[in-house]
Amino acid sequence: MTISDPLSDRLLKSAARQSYDPEVDIDWDAEVVPGLHYMVPERLSLWGTPMFERLTPEQQIELSKHEIGSIASVGLWFEIILMQLLLRDVYHNDPRADRTHFELTEIADECRHSLMFGKALSRLGVPAYGPRSWIHRLAPIYPTISRGAAAYASILIGEEPVDRLQREIMHDDRVQPIVRQISRIHVVEEARHVSFARDELQKAIQGMSRLERTYAQTITAQGAYIMMRSLVHPDAYKSVGLDPREARKAALANPNYRATIAWMGEKVMPFLEECDMIGGSRNRRAWRASFLLP
Repeated sequence: MTISDPLSDRLLKSAARQSYDPEVDIDWDAEVVPGLHYMVPERLSLWGTPMFERLTPEQQIELSKHEIGSIASVGLWFEIILMQLLLRDVYHNDPRADRTHFELTEIADECRHSLMFGKALSRLGVPAYGPRSWIHRLAPIYPTISRGAAAYASILIGEEPVDRLQREIMHDDRVQPIVRQISRIHVVEEARHVSFARDELQKAIQGMSRLERTYAQTITAQGAYIMMRSLVHPDAYKSVGLDPREARKAALANPNYRATIAWMGEKVMPFLEECDMIGGSRNRRAWRASFLLP
């Protein structure tokens, strides 16, 4: 007998109606269009800085390719961590339950997304930047230390800001068609994942002790800082001959880039505040350093 859950049942039906296979739903052999960017130019980390203005139009487009490649590779890295979080949950759950069935469906989605991002990096001819090396080495402990509310709040931080960026990309005809199509597929399927994670977070915060809440707030704040600061790897700036250290410093000080990150978080941050997952002054320092909290 299936153990029913209304939201999971609705999301399962949605997945049955609208899911994609990146192997067949994306034309990987399509030529790139000369003169088009690879992401919305105003969202580039150096947009509006003197360093950016000194670049030629061709260099600006090349930088956009490497920045979106960096974001995609960080997305792939996060999808793998997310799958570990979900698999750990599934291991302890009833395999008859709608909730378990959706978690397995989401894992399958994330497998396809990881494949899609990997093929995109190859097609665009950019490195798999990922997070910086020390983060990559330490990240495997995250599924172990992130449980319950911390896990689902972290999932939302990993998914919702990038989702907002991709929603803009998919509608902007200044962006390469292949990047717009990848963004569209990811947005459609991630909408289900976000609905599920929001519901799970609301359930997880019920009856939490003060200590449990403080722990979850701290894990979430640190995860947000690492995720947002990892989006653009310093080595991406080498693609246009910029010094990685100087360019990263300019990007992090760039008010336009800070505003972009805050804009990316405009939907998820009020929800996390509502769930009391931001925390006190110490955690707010991490949130402000992530730029999600202005």
